Amino acid sequence: MTGRQSVSPVSPRLAGAMGEEDRIREKYARRKPNDSRYSWFNPGQVFMLQERERRVLELLKQAGVDSLADTNVLEIGCGQGAWLRDLIQWGAQPANLTGLELLADRAEEARRLCPAGVKVLCGSASQLEFPADSFDIVLQSTVFTSIQDEGLKQQVAAEMMRVVRPSGVILWYDFRFNNPRNPDVTGVGRKEISRLFPGCKIDLSSITPAPPLVRIMAPWSWLSCHLLGKVPWFRTHYLGVIRKH
Repeated sequence: MTGRQSVSPVSPRLAGAMGEEDRIREKYARRKPNDSRYSWFNPGQVFMLQERERRVLELLKQAGVDSLADTNVLEIGCGQGAWLRDLIQWGAQPANLTGLELLADRAEEARRLCPAGVKVLCGSASQLEFPADSFDIVLQSTVFTSIQDEGLKQQVAAEMMRVVRPSGVILWYDFRFNNPRNPDVTGVGRKEISRLFPGCKIDLSSITPAPPLVRIMAPWSWLSCHLLGKVPWFRTHYLGVIRKH
């Protein structure tokens, strides 16, 4: 005996996922903190968030969700917990909310900002440590467009489907186009969403007029932002629900 411990080889797929997650960590480390574009004191940001809030609540009601009081929700890629705090404002109980964040500093900030009772974990959405059929709603917001590796996208989608209940929904909000100003963002279209969630019922609508234009226009005219949002090609995101058949 040599006294050496054998090390199990890492599969190429797992190695690829780990490498992609390292790339994502490095990408977010380059972002400057407290970017004024995302401030509540930026009229364009207020316009986009309020429009999204209204549309999300309408969509949930259409999906048969008219109360969040007893709803168990998981958000993957929860960042600093903005959606988790929105869910509480909409009626969810903190003890029923779980956020998962890849980046340790953002997870820590989410814990600091969210009410006691909200569970915020640091880890990978490609290996969720929850039993199958655990959540009524599984939410992702601008997570998939940050992932370049197709295998990692498929793993995350499969895990979301595993932990959502048969009667539950996946709530999707993400870019449908590439961002020419940000090469780290790759849009996810309808066909790709269908491939990621095969055999599912998928209801999507386009939303959010082009953020750079809204940030210019909103300080002067909210009406112009509303009119911009009427033009399909200026709507940059998909909002939708995904259900198991």
